[in-house]
Amino acid sequence: MKDSYSIVKSIIRTEKGTTFQPLNKYIFCVANDSNKIEIKKAIEEIFKVKISSVNTLFVRGKKKRVRYKEGMTADWKKAIVTLKEGYKIEVT
Repeated sequence: MKDSYSIVKSIIRTEKGTTFQPLNKYIFCVANDSNKIEIKKAIEEIFKVKISSVNTLFVRGKKKRVRYKEGMTADWKKAIVTLKEGYKIEVT
């Protein structure tokens, strides 16, 4: 089994993410090869919370240009996690 810290890379703090917090939803950047069950177990272990649902999606990389060369940013996986009532993740 994978390590919890290798599955959950970081919590994403954006304007959209802060509008989800009153709904008990948090956004995480996770490993591309992880599934919903692994993500749920990892977040419950790291943050000591109970999760009701996990939604995942892939974010495609964007085209970027540096001087004369074109490239792409990396693809990554996003997980939107809904916590059960009474639980909260402290985001600082």
